[in-house]
Amino acid sequence: MNAIEINNLNKIYRLYKSHKDRVKEIISLNAKKYHHDFHALSDVSFSIKKGETVGIIGQNGSGKSTLLKIICGVTKPTSGSVKVNGRISSLLELGAGFQPDFTGRENVYMNGALMGFSKVEMERRLPEIEAFADIGEFIDQPVKSYSSGMYVRLAFAAAINVDPEILIIDEALSVGDVFFQTKCFAKFKEFKEKGVTILFVTHALDLITTHCNSAVLLDKGGLIKQAAPRVVVNGYRALLASKGNALTGSGIKEKNLNIDETTMMSKELEWKGLFQFNPKQNHYGTKEAEILEAGIFTPDNRPVQVLDRNQEYLIKIKVCHNEVMPAPIVYFLIKNSQGTVLCGTDTYVHKIEMGWMEKGSVTIVVFKQVLRLNPGDYLLTLSLQALNDGAFVTYDTILDYLAFQVVSNEPRFGIFDTESVIEWFKLD
Repeated sequence: MNAIEINNLNKIYRLYKSHKDRVKEIISLNAKKYHHDFHALSDVSFSIKKGETVGIIGQNGSGKSTLLKIICGVTKPTSGSVKVNGRISSLLELGAGFQPDFTGRENVYMNGALMGFSKVEMERRLPEIEAFADIGEFIDQPVKSYSSGMYVRLAFAAAINVDPEILIIDEALSVGDVFFQTKCFAKFKEFKEKGVTILFVTHALDLITTHCNSAVLLDKGGLIKQAAPRVVVNGYRALLASKGNALTGSGIKEKNLNIDETTMMSKELEWKGLFQFNPKQNHYGTKEAEILEAGIFTPDNRPVQVLDRNQEYLIKIKVCHNEVMPAPIVYFLIKNSQGTVLCGTDTYVHKIEMGWMEKGSVTIVVFKQVLRLNPGDYLLTLSLQALNDGAFVTYDTILDYLAFQVVSNEPRFGIFDTESVIEWFKLD
């Protein structure tokens, strides 16, 4: 059974050079046109099966947002039809759906009412919505006072906690930080297991190949392709190449601090002021040994959270031993924002023996790494363990401790750099 069926869909907007031309056309006695037609969608047809996760990609102006608005009933098509089988919950462009002068709480109630839920039902759901949005006392402040990140947190939390059968999202996740995106994709996974149909627009091609069952490529309002995610992504890349578009990395500001090695190894120095950490760290373990702090540094000890592709960095982990004990196994993992473990290593694999530690002693373990990650957002997870009677015991683990970004001025595809060496020669 199809959740969404789209047949010969067209959407034409009338564009005027000025407001005067619009008035002239209205009062024209001979029906003279002062506008030109813009075809936002042209004869688009495809269907989405119940329970599928489908990504829509295309350049700006290709008709992606218009398509979602028509599916959600926000905009009417010029011609063609859309058939929807199931209750839709949507998160369209930032600013749509919420009343700016209402508080966050009031908007949640209003959103629920539009979905057909009573106030009593929304009151039952509100604690879960508040917990997911995690905006604290701002839930009772007018939405117009929210930052874009706070807005999208609440809007997403409200959209997913009304038992949708079809969830539609238009690029909204790009506003949230990497920790919030991690929660969102965990929710996506849960929805997929429940058979919820998910349709979302994104410019992040890795999300298409990671999360989708199929994908749709639009260009200039027309349907280019609906197929398996990798087929569509490759088609999009070919389309970009044919138009001469370059894919570029994005950068953010970082702290410009230089710290000499002697100071870096001091017990008194706290690294907490050098980085932006995950405020909602998941911490667990027996605490026989603890991770005091950790960070990513350049070889000359400059703290960084914006890293250049294929450069060498130091991952430093400061450990406190709360008992007289053998040194624990120290390891790190790197994940993407969707929660997929990409790589990692530990002192056990590398056969590093640090011997016995006195109670209260502090050790810094340094992993020297050339990061072969392609541009994107990543998360660092840390852990201390011990091998007792053939089983690993966890002393301390911190999930998603630190977020960092890899950037590059050169286009690369996927997660890791293949470091290819390319040769060519001409046959006589």
